[in-house]
Amino acid sequence: MTIDGSASLTGPAPTATTPAAEPAPADLAARARADGVSFILAMFVDLRGKPCAKLVPVEAADALQHEGVGFAGYAVGAIGQQPSDPDLIVIPDLASYTPLPWVREGLALVHCDPLVEGQPWPYAPRVILRSLLAKAESRRLELFAGAEIEYFLVQRGPDGSVRLADPLDVAARPCYDARGLTRMYDHLTEISTAMNALGWANYANDHEDANGQFEQNFAYADALTTADRVITARYLISVLAERRGMTATFMPKPFADRTGSGMHLHLSLWHDGTPLFPAADAAAPFGLSDVARRFLAGILGHAPALQAVLAPTVNSYKRTGATSTRSGATWSPRRATYGGNDRTHYVRIPDQHRIELRGADGSANPYLALAATLAAGLDGIERALDPGEPGAAAGAPARPDLPPTLLHAVEALEADTVVSSALDAAGPGVAAYFAALKRDEFFDWHANVGPWEHEQYLTAF
Repeated sequence: MTIDGSASLTGPAPTATTPAAEPAPADLAARARADGVSFILAMFVDLRGKPCAKLVPVEAADALQHEGVGFAGYAVGAIGQQPSDPDLIVIPDLASYTPLPWVREGLALVHCDPLVEGQPWPYAPRVILRSLLAKAESRRLELFAGAEIEYFLVQRGPDGSVRLADPLDVAARPCYDARGLTRMYDHLTEISTAMNALGWANYANDHEDANGQFEQNFAYADALTTADRVITARYLISVLAERRGMTATFMPKPFADRTGSGMHLHLSLWHDGTPLFPAADAAAPFGLSDVARRFLAGILGHAPALQAVLAPTVNSYKRTGATSTRSGATWSPRRATYGGNDRTHYVRIPDQHRIELRGADGSANPYLALAATLAAGLDGIERALDPGEPGAAAGAPARPDLPPTLLHAVEALEADTVVSSALDAAGPGVAAYFAALKRDEFFDWHANVGPWEHEQYLTAF
Protein backbone atom coordinates (compact mmCIF):
# COMPACT_ATOMS: atom_id res chain seq x y z
CA MET A 1 0.00 0.00 0.00
CA THR A 2 1.38 3.38 -0.79
CA ILE A 3 1.75 6.18 1.63
CA ASP A 4 -0.63 8.71 0.27
CA GLY A 5 -3.07 6.70 -1.70
CA SER A 6 -1.94 4.77 -4.73
CA ALA A 7 -2.52 1.04 -4.67
CA SER A 8 -0.04 -1.63 -3.76
CA LEU A 9 0.40 -4.11 -0.93
CA THR A 10 2.70 -4.23 2.06
CA GLY A 11 4.27 -7.40 0.78
CA PRO A 12 2.69 -10.83 0.81
CA ALA A 13 -0.39 -11.05 2.99
CA PRO A 14 0.42 -12.29 6.50
CA THR A 15 -0.02 -16.02 6.98
CA ALA A 16 -0.03 -18.24 10.03
CA THR A 17 3.75 -18.09 10.05
CA THR A 18 5.43 -14.86 11.10
CA PRO A 19 8.49 -13.70 9.17
CA ALA A 20 11.72 -15.24 10.38
CA ALA A 21 14.49 -12.86 11.36
CA GLU A 22 18.12 -13.65 10.56
CA PRO A 23 19.91 -14.85 13.71
CA ALA A 24 21.84 -12.12 15.48
CA PRO A 25 25.62 -12.48 15.33
CA ALA A 26 27.08 -13.68 18.62
CA ASP A 27 30.36 -11.92 17.94
CA LEU A 28 30.10 -8.52 16.26
CA ALA A 29 33.80 -8.31 15.38
CA ALA A 30 33.88 -11.78 13.82
CA ARG A 31 30.73 -11.15 11.81
CA ALA A 32 32.01 -7.77 10.61
CA ARG A 33 35.37 -9.21 9.54
CA ALA A 34 33.63 -12.07 7.72
CA ASP A 35 31.61 -9.47 5.79
CA GLY A 36 34.70 -7.43 4.92
CA VAL A 37 33.54 -4.62 7.20
CA SER A 38 36.14 -2.12 8.35
CA PHE A 39 33.89 0.40 10.14
CA ILE A 40 30.57 0.19 11.98
CA LEU A 41 28.09 3.02 12.45
CA ALA A 42 26.78 2.73 16.03
CA MET A 43 23.44 4.49 15.49
CA PHE A 44 20.45 5.69 17.49
CA VAL A 45 17.90 8.49 17.05
CA ASP A 46 16.67 11.32 19.24
CA LEU A 47 13.00 12.08 19.89
CA ARG A 48 12.77 14.05 16.63
CA GLY A 49 14.14 11.08 14.68
CA LYS A 50 17.57 12.60 13.97
CA PRO A 51 20.01 9.73 13.25
CA CYS A 52 23.09 9.99 15.46
CA ALA A 53 26.15 7.76 15.21
CA LYS A 54 29.82 7.20 15.87
CA LEU A 55 32.02 5.48 13.35
CA VAL A 56 33.71 2.57 15.12
CA PRO A 57 36.63 0.70 13.50
CA VAL A 58 36.30 -3.06 13.41
CA GLU A 59 39.33 -3.25 15.70
CA ALA A 60 37.12 -1.72 18.44
CA ALA A 61 34.06 -3.87 17.68
CA ASP A 62 34.56 -6.04 20.79
CA ALA A 63 34.58 -2.95 22.99
CA LEU A 64 31.49 -1.62 21.20
CA GLN A 65 29.65 -4.91 21.76
CA HIS A 66 30.52 -5.33 25.43
CA GLU A 67 31.01 -1.77 26.69
CA GLY A 68 29.22 0.45 24.19
CA VAL A 69 30.36 3.86 23.03
CA GLY A 70 29.74 7.23 24.68
CA PHE A 71 27.96 10.39 23.53
CA ALA A 72 27.49 13.82 25.12
CA GLY A 73 23.72 13.63 25.34
CA TYR A 74 22.96 17.34 25.27
CA ALA A 75 24.89 17.66 21.99
CA VAL A 76 22.73 14.92 20.47
CA GLY A 77 19.60 17.10 20.48
CA ALA A 78 16.16 16.11 21.75
CA ILE A 79 17.22 13.35 24.11
CA GLY A 80 16.35 14.83 27.52
CA GLN A 81 19.82 15.83 28.71
CA GLN A 82 21.59 18.96 29.91
CA PRO A 83 25.31 19.75 29.42
CA SER A 84 26.01 18.66 33.01
CA ASP A 85 24.46 15.20 32.60
CA PRO A 86 26.45 11.93 32.39
CA ASP A 87 27.26 10.44 29.01
CA LEU A 88 24.85 8.37 27.00
CA ILE A 89 26.42 4.96 26.52
CA VAL A 90 24.89 3.24 23.53
CA ILE A 91 24.86 -0.56 23.45
CA PRO A 92 24.40 -2.25 20.07
CA ASP A 93 21.52 -4.61 19.40
CA LEU A 94 23.34 -7.24 17.37
CA ALA A 95 20.08 -8.39 15.76
CA SER A 96 20.05 -5.07 13.87
CA TYR A 97 23.54 -5.48 12.36
CA THR A 98 23.34 -4.35 8.72
CA PRO A 99 26.21 -4.30 6.18
CA LEU A 100 26.00 -1.23 3.93
CA PRO A 101 28.43 -1.72 1.02
CA TRP A 102 26.14 0.40 -1.21
CA VAL A 103 27.03 3.41 0.93
CA ARG A 104 30.73 2.62 1.36
CA GLU A 105 32.74 -0.54 0.90
CA GLY A 106 33.52 -1.94 4.31
CA LEU A 107 30.71 -0.11 6.16
CA ALA A 108 28.04 -1.62 8.40
CA LEU A 109 25.42 -0.21 10.76
CA VAL A 110 24.05 -1.42 14.08
CA HIS A 111 21.16 0.16 15.99
CA CYS A 112 21.83 0.87 19.63
CA ASP A 113 19.97 1.33 22.91
CA PRO A 114 21.18 4.33 24.95
CA LEU A 115 21.92 3.86 28.65
CA VAL A 116 22.91 6.37 31.34
CA GLU A 117 24.88 5.05 34.31
CA GLY A 118 23.96 1.52 33.33
CA GLN A 119 20.19 2.08 33.04
CA PRO A 120 18.10 2.34 29.83
CA TRP A 121 17.63 6.02 29.10
CA PRO A 122 13.86 6.76 29.17
CA TYR A 123 14.08 9.55 26.57
CA ALA A 124 15.53 7.21 23.92
CA PRO A 125 12.85 6.28 21.34
CA ARG A 126 14.10 2.72 20.90
CA VAL A 127 13.98 2.20 24.67
CA ILE A 128 10.41 3.56 24.74
CA LEU A 129 9.26 1.14 22.04
CA ARG A 130 10.97 -1.76 23.80
CA SER A 131 9.02 -0.88 26.97
CA LEU A 132 5.67 -0.95 25.14
CA LEU A 133 6.54 -4.20 23.39
CA ALA A 134 7.35 -5.72 26.79
CA LYS A 135 3.95 -4.57 28.05
CA ALA A 136 2.28 -6.27 25.09
CA GLU A 137 4.37 -9.40 25.63
CA SER A 138 3.19 -9.56 29.24
CA ARG A 139 -0.30 -9.86 27.75
CA ARG A 140 0.95 -12.57 25.38
CA LEU A 141 0.71 -10.24 22.38
CA GLU A 142 3.30 -9.39 19.73
CA LEU A 143 3.00 -6.45 17.36
CA PHE A 144 3.99 -6.84 13.73
CA ALA A 145 4.17 -3.83 11.43
CA GLY A 146 4.77 -2.83 7.86
CA ALA A 147 5.78 0.77 7.11
CA GLU A 148 5.51 2.58 3.80
CA ILE A 149 8.31 4.99 3.02
CA GLU A 150 7.45 7.85 0.69
CA TYR A 151 9.72 10.76 -0.21
CA PHE A 152 10.51 13.47 -2.75
CA LEU A 153 13.72 13.79 -4.75
CA VAL A 154 14.61 17.49 -4.96
CA GLN A 155 17.47 19.91 -5.45
CA ARG A 156 18.13 23.27 -3.80
CA GLY A 157 19.03 26.35 -5.81
CA PRO A 158 21.75 28.87 -4.81
CA ASP A 159 19.02 31.07 -3.33
CA GLY A 160 17.76 28.23 -1.13
CA SER A 161 14.72 27.52 -3.27
CA VAL A 162 13.59 23.89 -3.64
CA ARG A 163 12.87 22.38 -7.03
CA LEU A 164 12.28 18.86 -8.29
CA ALA A 165 15.41 16.88 -9.13
CA ASP A 166 13.73 15.75 -12.36
CA PRO A 167 12.78 18.84 -14.42
CA LEU A 168 10.76 16.66 -16.81
CA ASP A 169 8.44 15.45 -14.05
CA VAL A 170 5.65 17.92 -14.77
CA ALA A 171 2.58 15.79 -15.59
CA ALA A 172 -0.67 16.80 -13.95
CA ARG A 173 -1.33 13.16 -12.96
CA PRO A 174 2.16 11.66 -12.50
CA CYS A 175 1.26 8.68 -10.28
CA TYR A 176 2.72 5.41 -11.64
CA ASP A 177 4.14 7.25 -14.64
CA ALA A 178 6.52 4.79 -16.29
CA ARG A 179 8.70 7.53 -17.79
CA GLY A 180 9.22 9.36 -14.51
CA LEU A 181 9.98 6.05 -12.86
CA THR A 182 12.51 5.18 -15.53
CA ARG A 183 14.32 8.51 -15.29
CA MET A 184 15.06 7.69 -11.61
CA TYR A 185 15.89 4.07 -12.46
CA ASP A 186 19.47 4.12 -11.17
CA HIS A 187 18.53 5.55 -7.79
CA LEU A 188 15.47 3.36 -7.26
CA THR A 189 17.08 0.12 -8.36
CA GLU A 190 20.13 0.69 -6.18
CA ILE A 191 17.85 1.08 -3.14
CA SER A 192 15.80 -1.96 -4.18
CA THR A 193 18.93 -4.08 -4.64
CA ALA A 194 20.17 -3.07 -1.21
CA MET A 195 16.85 -3.87 0.47
CA ASN A 196 16.68 -7.32 -1.12
CA ALA A 197 20.31 -8.11 -0.33
CA LEU A 198 19.54 -7.28 3.30
CA GLY A 199 16.57 -9.65 3.32
CA TRP A 200 13.89 -6.97 3.57
CA ALA A 201 11.95 -8.32 0.57
CA ASN A 202 11.47 -5.16 -1.46
CA TYR A 203 8.55 -5.97 -3.73
CA ALA A 204 7.62 -2.70 -5.44
CA ASN A 205 8.99 0.74 -6.26
CA ASP A 206 6.71 3.36 -7.73
CA HIS A 207 6.25 6.95 -8.76
CA GLU A 208 3.77 8.40 -6.32
CA ASP A 209 0.90 10.84 -6.68
CA ALA A 210 3.01 14.01 -6.69
CA ASN A 211 5.66 15.14 -9.14
CA GLY A 212 9.05 14.05 -7.86
CA GLN A 213 7.57 11.67 -5.28
CA PHE A 214 8.47 7.98 -4.90
CA GLU A 215 7.75 5.02 -2.67
CA GLN A 216 9.74 1.85 -2.06
CA ASN A 217 8.08 -0.99 -0.18
CA PHE A 218 9.48 -3.82 1.92
CA ALA A 219 7.84 -6.66 3.82
CA TYR A 220 6.46 -6.42 7.33
CA ALA A 221 8.31 -7.71 10.41
CA ASP A 222 8.14 -7.42 14.16
CA ALA A 223 7.64 -3.82 15.25
CA LEU A 224 11.19 -3.17 16.50
CA THR A 225 12.76 -4.58 13.34
CA THR A 226 10.44 -2.49 11.16
CA ALA A 227 11.26 0.69 13.10
CA ASP A 228 14.99 -0.03 12.72
CA ARG A 229 14.51 -0.60 8.99
CA VAL A 230 12.66 2.67 8.53
CA ILE A 231 15.61 4.53 10.07
CA THR A 232 18.11 2.52 8.02
CA ALA A 233 16.12 3.05 4.82
CA ARG A 234 15.89 6.81 5.34
CA TYR A 235 19.65 6.92 5.87
CA LEU A 236 20.33 4.76 2.83
CA ILE A 237 17.93 6.66 0.55
CA SER A 238 19.31 10.02 1.67
CA VAL A 239 22.98 9.12 1.26
CA LEU A 240 22.54 7.50 -2.15
CA ALA A 241 20.43 10.41 -3.39
CA GLU A 242 23.15 12.85 -2.32
CA ARG A 243 25.67 10.86 -4.32
CA ARG A 244 23.61 11.67 -7.41
CA GLY A 245 23.32 15.36 -6.61
CA MET A 246 19.80 15.09 -5.18
CA THR A 247 18.18 15.52 -1.78
CA ALA A 248 15.71 12.90 -0.59
CA THR A 249 13.22 14.63 1.69
CA PHE A 250 10.72 12.92 3.96
CA MET A 251 9.18 16.29 4.80
CA PRO A 252 5.40 15.78 4.94
CA LYS A 253 4.45 18.66 2.61
CA PRO A 254 7.36 20.21 0.71
CA PHE A 255 5.07 21.72 -1.96
CA ALA A 256 1.75 23.39 -1.20
CA ASP A 257 0.08 22.27 -4.43
CA ARG A 258 1.23 18.64 -4.43
CA THR A 259 0.33 15.55 -2.44
CA GLY A 260 2.22 15.12 0.83
CA SER A 261 4.34 12.21 2.04
CA GLY A 262 3.09 9.88 4.74
CA MET A 263 4.31 6.80 6.55
CA HIS A 264 1.34 4.45 6.63
CA LEU A 265 1.59 1.69 9.21
CA HIS A 266 0.13 -1.77 8.63
CA LEU A 267 -0.47 -3.41 11.99
CA SER A 268 -1.33 -6.88 13.26
CA LEU A 269 -1.15 -8.72 16.59
CA TRP A 270 0.17 -12.25 17.00
CA HIS A 271 0.55 -14.86 19.73
CA ASP A 272 3.10 -17.69 19.46
CA GLY A 273 3.17 -17.46 15.67
CA THR A 274 -0.61 -17.32 15.34
CA PRO A 275 -2.29 -14.20 13.88
CA LEU A 276 -4.99 -12.77 16.13
CA PHE A 277 -6.74 -10.41 13.72
CA PRO A 278 -8.68 -12.84 11.48
CA ALA A 279 -12.04 -13.83 12.98
CA ALA A 280 -13.09 -17.45 13.30
CA ASP A 281 -16.54 -16.38 12.10
CA ALA A 282 -16.38 -15.60 8.38
CA ALA A 283 -19.38 -13.30 8.79
CA ALA A 284 -17.60 -11.00 11.25
CA PRO A 285 -17.37 -7.36 10.09
CA PHE A 286 -14.39 -7.05 7.71
CA GLY A 287 -13.37 -10.53 8.87
CA LEU A 288 -11.83 -9.08 12.03
CA SER A 289 -11.75 -10.77 15.42
CA ASP A 290 -12.92 -9.10 18.63
CA VAL A 291 -9.27 -8.47 19.55
CA ALA A 292 -8.69 -6.68 16.23
CA ARG A 293 -11.85 -4.59 16.55
CA ARG A 294 -10.97 -3.55 20.10
CA PHE A 295 -7.42 -2.69 19.04
CA LEU A 296 -8.88 -0.60 16.20
CA ALA A 297 -11.30 1.11 18.59
CA GLY A 298 -8.44 2.13 20.87
CA ILE A 299 -6.59 3.75 17.99
CA LEU A 300 -9.69 5.65 16.88
CA GLY A 301 -10.46 6.78 20.42
CA HIS A 302 -6.98 8.21 20.92
CA ALA A 303 -6.50 9.57 17.39
CA PRO A 304 -6.24 13.30 18.27
CA ALA A 305 -3.43 12.66 20.77
CA LEU A 306 -1.77 10.09 18.53
CA GLN A 307 -1.37 12.74 15.84
CA ALA A 308 1.13 14.63 18.00
CA VAL A 309 3.40 11.59 17.59
CA LEU A 310 2.35 10.39 14.14
CA ALA A 311 2.44 13.87 12.60
CA PRO A 312 4.96 15.68 14.82
CA THR A 313 5.87 18.81 12.86
CA VAL A 314 4.29 22.13 11.93
CA ASN A 315 4.51 21.05 8.31
CA SER A 316 2.56 17.84 9.04
CA TYR A 317 -0.67 19.82 9.32
CA LYS A 318 -0.19 21.40 5.92
CA ARG A 319 -0.61 17.82 4.66
CA THR A 320 -3.60 16.70 6.71
CA GLY A 321 -5.26 20.10 6.34
CA ALA A 322 -4.92 20.23 2.56
CA THR A 323 -8.18 20.45 0.65
CA SER A 324 -6.89 19.92 -2.88
CA THR A 325 -3.77 19.16 -4.89
CA ARG A 326 -2.79 19.30 -8.56
CA SER A 327 -3.70 15.62 -8.95
CA GLY A 328 -7.18 16.16 -7.51
CA ALA A 329 -6.87 14.34 -4.17
CA THR A 330 -4.88 14.79 -0.96
CA TRP A 331 -5.02 11.14 0.20
CA SER A 332 -4.71 12.44 3.75
CA PRO A 333 -7.28 11.65 6.48
CA ARG A 334 -9.06 14.57 8.11
CA ARG A 335 -11.29 12.65 10.54
CA ALA A 336 -10.77 9.65 12.81
CA THR A 337 -12.88 7.26 10.74
CA TYR A 338 -12.38 3.67 9.67
CA GLY A 339 -13.64 1.55 6.81
CA GLY A 340 -12.81 -1.19 4.34
CA ASN A 341 -10.58 -0.86 1.30
CA ASP A 342 -11.11 2.90 1.19
CA ARG A 343 -8.14 5.26 1.40
CA THR A 344 -10.12 8.24 2.65
CA HIS A 345 -10.21 6.81 6.19
CA TYR A 346 -7.86 7.28 9.12
CA VAL A 347 -7.77 3.49 9.43
CA ARG A 348 -8.26 1.35 6.34
CA ILE A 349 -8.92 -2.39 6.55
CA PRO A 350 -7.35 -3.95 3.43
CA ASP A 351 -8.19 -7.48 4.59
CA GLN A 352 -8.76 -9.50 7.74
CA HIS A 353 -5.03 -9.86 8.42
CA ARG A 354 -4.15 -6.23 9.19
CA ILE A 355 -5.30 -2.67 9.60
CA GLU A 356 -3.64 0.31 7.94
CA LEU A 357 -3.16 3.44 10.04
CA ARG A 358 -2.90 6.36 7.61
CA GLY A 359 -2.32 9.23 10.03
CA ALA A 360 1.49 9.07 10.21
CA ASP A 361 3.68 11.07 7.85
CA GLY A 362 7.28 11.13 6.71
CA SER A 363 8.45 13.14 9.73
CA ALA A 364 7.22 10.54 12.25
CA ASN A 365 9.76 8.85 14.50
CA PRO A 366 8.93 5.18 13.81
CA TYR A 367 9.79 4.02 17.34
CA LEU A 368 7.50 6.58 18.95
CA ALA A 369 4.78 6.12 16.34
CA LEU A 370 4.60 2.37 16.93
CA ALA A 371 4.88 2.74 20.71
CA ALA A 372 2.05 5.27 20.98
CA THR A 373 -0.16 3.35 18.55
CA LEU A 374 0.41 0.10 20.43
CA ALA A 375 -0.53 1.80 23.71
CA ALA A 376 -3.75 3.13 22.18
CA GLY A 377 -4.63 -0.28 20.75
CA LEU A 378 -3.89 -2.09 24.02
CA ASP A 379 -6.16 0.36 25.83
CA GLY A 380 -8.93 -0.57 23.42
CA ILE A 381 -8.36 -4.26 24.17
CA GLU A 382 -8.19 -3.76 27.94
CA ARG A 383 -11.42 -1.74 28.00
CA ALA A 384 -13.15 -3.91 25.37
CA LEU A 385 -13.93 -0.87 23.25
CA ASP A 386 -16.14 -1.11 20.18
CA PRO A 387 -15.21 0.86 17.04
CA GLY A 388 -18.87 1.28 16.12
CA GLU A 389 -20.05 1.42 12.56
CA PRO A 390 -17.64 2.30 9.74
CA GLY A 391 -17.34 6.01 9.11
CA ALA A 392 -18.86 5.84 5.66
CA ALA A 393 -21.90 3.81 6.75
CA ALA A 394 -25.32 5.42 6.75
CA GLY A 395 -26.21 6.67 10.20
CA ALA A 396 -22.68 6.15 11.55
CA PRO A 397 -21.76 8.45 14.42
CA ALA A 398 -19.63 11.46 13.59
CA ARG A 399 -15.95 10.96 14.32
CA PRO A 400 -13.75 13.72 15.68
CA ASP A 401 -11.73 15.88 13.35
CA LEU A 402 -8.00 15.38 13.56
CA PRO A 403 -6.09 18.31 15.09
CA PRO A 404 -5.77 21.23 12.65
CA THR A 405 -2.31 22.27 13.87
CA LEU A 406 0.64 20.88 15.80
CA LEU A 407 -0.38 23.02 18.79
CA HIS A 408 -3.84 21.43 18.88
CA ALA A 409 -2.23 17.98 18.66
CA VAL A 410 0.10 18.76 21.56
CA GLU A 411 -2.85 19.88 23.67
CA ALA A 412 -4.64 16.62 22.83
CA LEU A 413 -1.52 14.67 23.81
CA GLU A 414 -1.28 16.42 27.16
CA ALA A 415 -4.95 15.64 27.86
CA ASP A 416 -4.66 11.95 26.91
CA THR A 417 -3.18 9.86 29.73
CA VAL A 418 -2.86 6.72 27.60
CA VAL A 419 -0.76 8.24 24.81
CA SER A 420 1.28 10.43 27.14
CA SER A 421 1.90 7.40 29.37
CA ALA A 422 3.23 5.57 26.32
CA LEU A 423 5.96 8.18 25.94
CA ASP A 424 6.65 7.81 29.67
CA ALA A 425 6.79 4.01 29.40
CA ALA A 426 10.48 3.81 30.27
CA GLY A 427 10.45 6.64 32.82
CA PRO A 428 8.52 9.79 33.79
CA GLY A 429 8.87 13.22 32.23
CA VAL A 430 9.30 12.23 28.58
CA ALA A 431 5.77 13.17 27.48
CA ALA A 432 6.03 16.61 29.07
CA TYR A 433 9.48 17.11 27.53
CA PHE A 434 8.22 16.05 24.09
CA ALA A 435 5.14 18.29 24.37
CA ALA A 436 7.35 21.25 25.34
CA LEU A 437 9.64 20.60 22.35
CA LYS A 438 6.72 20.55 20.00
CA ARG A 439 5.01 23.59 21.52
CA ASP A 440 8.28 25.52 21.14
CA GLU A 441 8.53 24.31 17.55
CA PHE A 442 5.05 25.62 16.80
CA PHE A 443 5.70 29.05 18.33
CA ASP A 444 9.11 29.31 16.69
CA TRP A 445 7.35 28.86 13.32
CA HIS A 446 4.58 31.23 14.37
CA ALA A 447 7.12 33.96 15.25
CA ASN A 448 8.60 33.96 11.76
CA VAL A 449 7.38 36.44 9.13
CA GLY A 450 7.17 34.99 5.64
CA PRO A 451 6.00 35.68 2.08
CA TRP A 452 2.34 34.94 2.84
CA GLU A 453 2.19 37.80 5.36
CA HIS A 454 3.92 40.15 2.96
CA GLU A 455 1.42 39.24 0.27
CA GLN A 456 -1.57 39.65 2.58
CA TYR A 457 -0.61 42.69 4.67
CA LEU A 458 2.22 44.74 3.16
CA THR A 459 -0.09 47.19 1.38
CA ALA A 460 -3.45 46.09 2.78
CA PHE A 461 -4.00 48.97 5.22
